[in-house]
Amino acid sequence: MIKLLLATNNQGKLAELRSLLAALDLELLSPTDLGLDLHVKERGLNYMENAVLKAAIFADASRLWTLADDTGLEVEALDGAPGLYSARYVPQPGATDKDRRIYLIKNLKDHPRPWKAAFHSVIALVGPEGSPIVTRGVCQGDIIPEDRGHGGFGYDKIFRLAENGLTMAELTPEQKNQVSHRALAVRKLTPILENLISNELYT
Repeated sequence: MIKLLLATNNQGKLAELRSLLAALDLELLSPTDLGLDLHVKERGLNYMENAVLKAAIFADASRLWTLADDTGLEVEALDGAPGLYSARYVPQPGATDKDRRIYLIKNLKDHPRPWKAAFHSVIALVGPEGSPIVTRGVCQGDIIPEDRGHGGFGYDKIFRLAENGLTMAELTPEQKNQVSHRALAVRKLTPILENLISNELYT
């Protein structure tokens, strides 16, 4: 079976990507599966640069086609913050997802609601050689001041979807895979992956 490396050490993101790509004829591998201990510093100026950087470094190390994403939560009242720094928003080292949610609400408390926000995701597919293929997905909603739901990860418990009033964490995995920013980006990439598979362009 054709191998595709999912270039992330985030277990929540890894599980989500495995689910989104499960229908394809691919052997989905994690860095741990290959014994890769890489931690890429996200020094890009935008999501695309970070996604391509991560995919390229992991592709070079593994010699496999590699998929990586960069995702951020942009809140209108905070001029787009945390954005690129969503995963490292809290200044203290070792912060948890809950710490990041609490810190975000603290920074929003003096701003009037609704706290409009959007999740942005960019996915990059990179081979051992050649140019990256990039797709994007955006999910609109707002931030609520308390955790709701038991699923997802990151900011999902406080991100309420514009279309149905549920937080991302209140969705089943199947529902999330229909509407999330990452799901939308993967959906755009799927025909490209299917074409690569059919033409046996993987090494």
